[in-house]
Amino acid sequence: MRLNQYIAAASGMSRRAADRAITDGRVQINDRVAVVGQTVEENSIVKLNGVELIPPKQKTTLIINKPAGYVCSRNGQGSKTIYDLLPPEFHNLKSVGRLDRDSSGLLLVTDDGQLANHLTHPSFVKEKVYHVMLNRPLEQPDQMKIEKGVTLDDGLSSLKLKRLQNDVSWEVTMHEGRNRQIRRTFAKLRYNVLQLKRIAFGDYNLGDLQDGSYRIIE
Repeated sequence: MRLNQYIAAASGMSRRAADRAITDGRVQINDRVAVVGQTVEENSIVKLNGVELIPPKQKTTLIINKPAGYVCSRNGQGSKTIYDLLPPEFHNLKSVGRLDRDSSGLLLVTDDGQLANHLTHPSFVKEKVYHVMLNRPLEQPDQMKIEKGVTLDDGLSSLKLKRLQNDVSWEVTMHEGRNRQIRRTFAKLRYNVLQLKRIAFGDYNLGDLQDGSYRIIE
């Protein structure tokens, strides 16, 4: 990384101001006066006016295509966890929301707390899209009930439904994220969800990512 870029990231000053500080002899790299155009190597110590500069840690966000049978917690208590799908350098990342053990699809993991809050806080309405397979065809009156709203123990649950290949395969769109909400909504009308896969979350889409794979998005 170029020195003026490093100083700008760590101090908030502009790169032009950083170049002036370097020209004025106020910047040191490993206790030696720096020069304009110099680069900062890994593990180098950069000081401005005698104070060490530490740039903010780069945030990392991944999309995982979680297979069914994996849990999102670190302690699987006998179950496989999403961290079994990731190399050790990503084990510090936390899931944004959750998918239950029997569900699959798009799961975000990140160390960016601001992004996680933006995606999950009720004040930021984020659309989530799922594909579900039911144990039997969904009857039209029940479809209308679900779209209007079904009363659950924790309040009204209203889902937008779109028929896919047949009457047992549906696309479900929602803006909430209550625990097992989709499964409980269908169960209220005596349907069992056999498969549930999230394909979109806000601006993020699963795309052609294979089961058990991940991709870095930030």
